[in-house]
Amino acid sequence: MTRTMIGLVKEERKPGAVLKEVPVPTCGPHEVLVRVKASSICGTDVHIYKWDDWAARTVVTPNVFGHEFAGVVEAIGDEVTNVKVGDYVSGEGHVVCGVCKACRTGNAHVCRNTKSFGITIPGCFAEYAVVRASNIIQNDPMLPFDIACLQDPLGNAVQAALSGDVVGKSVAVIGVGPIGLMAIAVAKACGSGSVYAVDINPYRLAMAKSMGADVVINSREVPMAQALMEATNGEGVEVVLEMSGHPDAIRDALKAAAMAGRVSLLGIPTQEVPLDLAQDIIFKGLHIEGITGRRMFDTWYQIKGLLGWGRLDLAPLVTHHFTLNQYEEAFELMASGNCGKIVFWHDK
Repeated sequence: MTRTMIGLVKEERKPGAVLKEVPVPTCGPHEVLVRVKASSICGTDVHIYKWDDWAARTVVTPNVFGHEFAGVVEAIGDEVTNVKVGDYVSGEGHVVCGVCKACRTGNAHVCRNTKSFGITIPGCFAEYAVVRASNIIQNDPMLPFDIACLQDPLGNAVQAALSGDVVGKSVAVIGVGPIGLMAIAVAKACGSGSVYAVDINPYRLAMAKSMGADVVINSREVPMAQALMEATNGEGVEVVLEMSGHPDAIRDALKAAAMAGRVSLLGIPTQEVPLDLAQDIIFKGLHIEGITGRRMFDTWYQIKGLLGWGRLDLAPLVTHHFTLNQYEEAFELMASGNCGKIVFWHDK
């Protein structure tokens, strides 16, 4: 008899989702079955829920979505040797081929053949999830479930912040959604100088202060580039982490960057972004970093060190808890921006 579970399914190619009974997935020889204890909503999940152009181009339906989780291993495949039943785990959401040039040269995070957990293959907004054994991350037993499930987006923040030196340098985080808020904490933990947080949402700017930002700038009230240049005595910001993806914010980020500064671009624009390449990049000698996912698995070890040694406190970031049957309220709140991370409890 087929075992079933409750899962949050993107069933049709339109806005919304359905909580329904679906089969419990079975693990193949190189996979593990995880009983999910906690999961969190990502901005990507909001795109899927709202069904925007990106989702329509990318997402496979019907599919259990969600990709940020923590749980306990319930079963393992016949060929699995690195994981055992009862292990407390999270997982890397990019399932890569392992044989392309990118994978074989230390750049698996940009594998052309990537399958994405919770986007193109079944994810974690359910009682159980199947994960490739090589993607499993072992969690510290002392790490709470609602913090452990944040490690996937934390990896984005870590890669963005630490793709270059931050020690003693001025840092601007533009767009302080959850990943931007994490990036503030990462920069401070790793010895940055002043951290400037830029957004238009007063709720998120208040959270930025609680996560360690030295100065907050509401770019709806004051021109961002001007404010950052004034704050740095006309020098510009040495490290700019662009998390918003807004075309105007990207242009202003480049203008506010210091000569020979670094700009990490993580925010995804929804349209083309015209730039003055000569004045704002070439003649300034900027170093531009495109950020996607987490470096596999360098970033994960950085995460483990930062969390394991108490360098990061992500507890203030988790502002709301829900159960899966409250998903409509949770997604409405997430879309409003008046929250930090939203976590689903799966056992309550």
